[in-house]
Amino acid sequence: MSLHAVAEPSAAPAAARPAAPQKLFWTRAMETRVGIIPLPVYVLLLGLIAAFSIKGKISGEVTVMIAVIVVGGFTCAEIGKRIPFLRAIGGSSLVTIFLPSFLVAHQLLPTPLVQSVTAFTKSTNFIYLFITAVVVGSILSMDRRVLIQGFAKIFIPLALGSLAGTVVGGSVGWLVGIGFWRSILYVVVPVMAGGVGEGAIPLSVGYAEAIGADQGKMLGQILPLVFFGNLVAIVICGALNTLGKRRPDLTGNGQLQPGSGEAGEADSHDAAHSNTTHIDVATIAAGGITGIAIYVFGTLIHSVVGLPAPVAMLFLVVMVKIFKGVPAPLAEGARVVFRFFVIAVTYPLLFCTAVALTPWHELVEAFHPANLVTIVATVIALVATGYYVGQLLKMYPIETAIVNACHSGLGGTGDVMILTAAERMELMPFAQVATRIGGALTVTAAIVAMAHFKVL
Repeated sequence: MSLHAVAEPSAAPAAARPAAPQKLFWTRAMETRVGIIPLPVYVLLLGLIAAFSIKGKISGEVTVMIAVIVVGGFTCAEIGKRIPFLRAIGGSSLVTIFLPSFLVAHQLLPTPLVQSVTAFTKSTNFIYLFITAVVVGSILSMDRRVLIQGFAKIFIPLALGSLAGTVVGGSVGWLVGIGFWRSILYVVVPVMAGGVGEGAIPLSVGYAEAIGADQGKMLGQILPLVFFGNLVAIVICGALNTLGKRRPDLTGNGQLQPGSGEAGEADSHDAAHSNTTHIDVATIAAGGITGIAIYVFGTLIHSVVGLPAPVAMLFLVVMVKIFKGVPAPLAEGARVVFRFFVIAVTYPLLFCTAVALTPWHELVEAFHPANLVTIVATVIALVATGYYVGQLLKMYPIETAIVNACHSGLGGTGDVMILTAAERMELMPFAQVATRIGGALTVTAAIVAMAHFKVL
């Protein structure tokens, strides 16, 4: 009794004692974040990066590069999030994509930093790791029935959108003086060709061979239009995201169409968007390495039959999901990896892509009034068709419109940019269909048409 009586008075003052002001300030500072980075850590990293940049000794080792691109990416994202009008159309992603490119073009970033980030980005090519994590995790966390129906249906709005974009773009180009066929072959098709490596480059080679032109000059003519088409898609999808917040009945928030989850699977819509899990770290790691194994298998298929590795990976993981080749805990592990990449890696990836692979001058070169009007009309027609056809097919119209917008994206990088602005990274598998398959079909048809019409 006496011990209990003594213990109570001594415990009460300790519980009631207020925290020291310095401790309270530090706790609040650590809870304040720039993106995912605690504020004191952000300030420390910013100072260290500045000091190394001034000395010209930015190390290219992976740990230092992660610090650089994380600080750069989330700094740009925070700026975009705080600009009143811009934040309604995907300001975070727009600023992260174009501000670093502008700074590099005008030599406002330290040269050693730019060189290190560029070397890191090109040597690692880690956008494919990002796409692998997102595609595998999002598909394995989907409802199987919705997945099957979604892939079966998505080709309809995509095909009709491509047709509408071609007709509208050609007509608008004719009205502004470019010419109908010239508008289609030199403006509309590059926008819908699927990016640079699998779109603009093979397109320029095919065109050059068909009309006997210089391939380098042809690529220089096409490339700026590809970048601007991607910019228009980003802005439109940022606006669609705002519309979805105001009209929740029009969107599945990353789910392509309504559907119910299957009992016992870790693939319900709520689970796919959750940032919490109850599985162990080893299972999360197993989910991640399973995704990498599927991608490596895709690279083998690419070496044998020439199918792009991301497309092969897409088909493989869909088959795995359909035939229940992965147990629910492992699928949950892949989903956690997917959510990690979406939250922690998206903006750093956009930052290093902007520094290393987004030439500012090529974007500016596309700003010819006739080109601008034609490209905007093309992308709007593509997106609007996806919206209304998706509605008719009882799919979520905002989601189908966003997938159609990815058909005018800058390849895999463009998909990341567009879906980041739309805040719907779960649509990456369908975006890959629009970009890779839609782009390949567009390029093939355009080269055949150019060989026949020989439009100069």
